Amino acid sequence: MGVIHRRGAVALGVTGLVAPLALAFTATPAQAASCTTRTGPYQKQVEKFLGRPVDGKQSATDCKAIQAFQNKHGITPNIGYAGPVTWGVMDLMNKQKAVGNKPNKDGKCPVNKGRIACVNLTLQLSWIQDGNRLVYGPVPVRTGRDGYETRTGLKKIYWRDIDHVSTIYNVPMPYSQFFDGGQAFHSVGLSMWNPPGSHGCVNMTTTTAKKYWSLLKNGDDVFVYGRKPGT
Repeated sequence: MGVIHRRGAVALGVTGLVAPLALAFTATPAQAASCTTRTGPYQKQVEKFLGRPVDGKQSATDCKAIQAFQNKHGITPNIGYAGPVTWGVMDLMNKQKAVGNKPNKDGKCPVNKGRIACVNLTLQLSWIQDGNRLVYGPVPVRTGRDGYETRTGLKKIYWRDIDHVSTIYNVPMPYSQFFDGGQAFHSVGLSMWNPPGSHGCVNMTTTTAKKYWSLLKNGDDVFVYGRKPGT
């Protein structure tokens, strides 16, 4: 999220695409940390998620598997402890995967607006639909953390900047599509499950942000609803 300085956006052609939910994003590995021998409160759930033997007791191999997951998604502390933050990320992944190709099954994102980008904060998912037709997604996204929540409601994309740089945080925001003040869709080089979240923007992988750039244009609707876990 950042103060907007116009530079002239590049609008690309619109194409149709349906993409499955992918659960394999990478993040910069955290620094090496010691592995804990402590059994966590979510030990069994985490063991099951990782395909480990489910005995509810921490082992050296359990710890290494948990630590690898934590490093991949930027979860700290990354000591292999099966705590609430690590399980919260895994539980969210399970819920996202369960959605399948029916992200608007509950009908909360409007189907009477034509092409619209939907953002479900509760499940940290986004997709593009046209009426009842799914055009792209659902894909995991990373929205605003506590105190910087992505604002809910019906909005419109009003400005796009393919090479935007935040003047607040001095960080690149590629493929920015602004829909509410300084809040925008844009790509980041982080895992979509990297806690605690953004400063209000809807973060995406580069692949997703490029697709959103090609599928949306100024004036298209955006609908944000729900509540991000932990906010």
